[in-house]
Amino acid sequence: MSVSTRPSVREPGDPGSRRLHVLHVAEPVDGGVAAVVLAQVRDQVERGWSVSVACPSTGPLGFAARLLGAEVHWWDLGTGTAGGVRAALLLAEVLAATGPDVVHLHAGRAGVVGRLVVRNRVPTLVEPHGHPAAARTERRLARWTTELVCATEGERSRAAALGMTGPASVLSPGVDLVRLQPLEERDRVLGRRALALPDVPTALCVGRLTVDKGQRDLLAAWPRVRAQVPDAALHLLGDGPDRPVLERLAAELEGARVVGRRSDVPTWYGAADVVVVPSRSEELSLVPLEAMASARSVVATRVPGILDTVPPGAGALVEVDDHTALADAVAERLTDPERVEDEGWAGRAHVEAHHDAAASANALARVYLKVLGARRR
Repeated sequence: MSVSTRPSVREPGDPGSRRLHVLHVAEPVDGGVAAVVLAQVRDQVERGWSVSVACPSTGPLGFAARLLGAEVHWWDLGTGTAGGVRAALLLAEVLAATGPDVVHLHAGRAGVVGRLVVRNRVPTLVEPHGHPAAARTERRLARWTTELVCATEGERSRAAALGMTGPASVLSPGVDLVRLQPLEERDRVLGRRALALPDVPTALCVGRLTVDKGQRDLLAAWPRVRAQVPDAALHLLGDGPDRPVLERLAAELEGARVVGRRSDVPTWYGAADVVVVPSRSEELSLVPLEAMASARSVVATRVPGILDTVPPGAGALVEVDDHTALADAVAERLTDPERVEDEGWAGRAHVEAHHDAAASANALARVYLKVLGARRR
């Protein structure tokens, strides 16, 4: 990307530019929140900005951010009142040590503690990621929110209903269209071979292994899929608190297994015929976007964060708890290669038009510069 498309920051009256310093404060530290934060960190480091991250050490976020070039400060939120007080004191120390130009708070708990500490003395962006605080808390913290950052118009409407009624920007999430490339049928076979997978109709489910992500529902529907596609295979990628239960359930089913966390997810997308996203609740899921970027058909549940991202023609949306509809939608695609090919390319076109990571990063940079400019004036 050319330098001209990646804004820096200029002091008023200064013909040169200086490095903008951003502090990201995040919790949780895995799953979709971590993926979004890491994408932002990567882009900002590449811009030449100074980037710090404060987060717990209990997940991959901080370690990955350090590899990208960010300065990482371990920040333990703890539990209860005592844990919250300690978290606030620790974050105050981080704030004093880093001296950021902009503070970017991610998700509910970080958003609450961060605003109590910063109190808008530094421009403060709050990105709920579908995890805002309670309405009463959000109303009280609104005065310390410089800008609300939402992934969709639906999320902004829901945030407004909670009392988050200040300035807001809707920035569509982006995915790396270079890292996630469409693969032809021959490449799909090669991808399965590279992963030592059988060359059979293949369904893939990627995500944190929790009740909310709906993997239990998918396993409940799987016998009906196998009844229609006897050699079908299902692979669950990810890790999380529900893993022991899911491993026991999968062990009792033909063709289903829990793979665990993997670093080669793009290869798995390439090896799949259909990607299933059976979430029971979701403010924003990156998995459908990644699947569509890989030109894969998507079968997902009809919940807000998915309704906002999966367009007609890119797959199928079914109701939560409708195991029959979920199974039939998956089976129909595992038996119709032409259909999944058409849906995959429709999804790729949608992502190219609306969810390019480079465009999303530029939009966020412009928000930073906007709030900084307003503060300086």
